[in-house]
Amino acid sequence: MQDISSAIESIRQRLGSRLCIMGHHYESDDVVEHCDVTGDSLELARRIPSIDAEFIVFCGVSFMGESAALLAKPGQAVILPEPAADCQMARMAAAADARRVLEQMRTLGLDVLPLAYVNTDVPLKAVVGEFGGSVCTSANARTMMEWAFNAAERVLFIPDMHLGRNTARELGIPEEEWHILELGPAGIANPQAQPLGRKLLLWPGYCPVHAAYAPAHIEAARSAWPGCRITVHPEASPEVVSLCDAAGSTSFLIKDAEANARRGAGAAIVVGTEINLVHRLAKRSPSATIVPLVDGEAAACPDMAMVTQEKLLRALESIEAGTWTKVVLSEADREPARLSLTRMLKICG
Repeated sequence: MQDISSAIESIRQRLGSRLCIMGHHYESDDVVEHCDVTGDSLELARRIPSIDAEFIVFCGVSFMGESAALLAKPGQAVILPEPAADCQMARMAAAADARRVLEQMRTLGLDVLPLAYVNTDVPLKAVVGEFGGSVCTSANARTMMEWAFNAAERVLFIPDMHLGRNTARELGIPEEEWHILELGPAGIANPQAQPLGRKLLLWPGYCPVHAAYAPAHIEAARSAWPGCRITVHPEASPEVVSLCDAAGSTSFLIKDAEANARRGAGAAIVVGTEINLVHRLAKRSPSATIVPLVDGEAAACPDMAMVTQEKLLRALESIEAGTWTKVVLSEADREPARLSLTRMLKICG
């Protein structure tokens, strides 16, 4: 691995300012160590417009590379070390299905604005932009949901039903005003039998890693670590979030863990999110006890794990050899998808 690491650094030095390597916090340490920029989805999206490098190598899943390509300058190439690294949640909301559902709602006379989690592909983002909506991240979901409700009577939150419900709770929207859609091949299944007039309509999607957390995990952590502080990502279910001390975006979880570690209170800090990040937090604060809510493969994102140090090296070698392949977006999707993304950046500053 050291030879691979050295080879990566050698190419980085040769390419110099022509190259910027970006990486999501969920990537492994041996990938993150080579990144010029790391962050969660919001942080990375915000950084793209300020990057002048000719080549942006994006260590993350495909929708993140697509978002980078939407925001990149003309002439910049966004390269994914592993183009096949997808997102299981994103696959739960196809653009054609979302369009069908939104058109059905219009036919029914319902004033609905789509708000899509950034964990979606470009065709889905394009549909959202076309219907006047925007995207959000876990860091700004509350702000963007408030914006959406100021613009429309109802909001369709796609695809993460857990983030949607947790955000609704933050805004004080009662559960009686939520509804998780029942979908079928033709769109909304039996629409007359569903309470589509409710304020918040939720796509039935979720992150398999975060949705696997259960109240029993919280109980076990409090038993194993008396007095511990437990934080989770809001992609966990509302039932889990309600039992924790705090919930927030990836950046929030990092800042919260580091701040509590600095205070040196002595109690364990239990973090419920992707395992690579939790282990990294523990390494950064060796004097504190930072442990994962769930350990092992159950807490690992299999798609993020597809991006390896070896694949990063191959991507850099392809740049030097002139054989690189960049992320290419459909021209039909590019502008409406970019609109949905830039709306968020403009609203959130």
